[in-house]
Amino acid sequence: MNDLDVPAELARLRGTIDNIDAALVHLLAERFKCTQQVGALKARSGLPPADKAREERQITRLRSLATDAGLDPVFAEKFLNFVIAEVIHHHERLAEEK
Repeated sequence: MNDLDVPAELARLRGTIDNIDAALVHLLAERFKCTQQVGALKARSGLPPADKAREERQITRLRSLATDAGLDPVFAEKFLNFVIAEVIHHHERLAEEK
């Protein structure tokens, strides 16, 4: 690749990254729609906002998926922990509203 091709290749790669970022945002939105329904169900049923056993299973599962996909499992766990913390926060708010 010569130096003249670098800007075009950089633009192409960045376009791909932008598309992936958009897909991630849409997937997270769908995930949070589902977890909001879970939170509402838990609140109506008097269940606690957090489920440590489920969280541990999900972390183990995600670490394995990350490894299989060539993604750092430590990063995947940090990401999932961030998402789980936000979900629990939403569930706690729903429980307080009930």
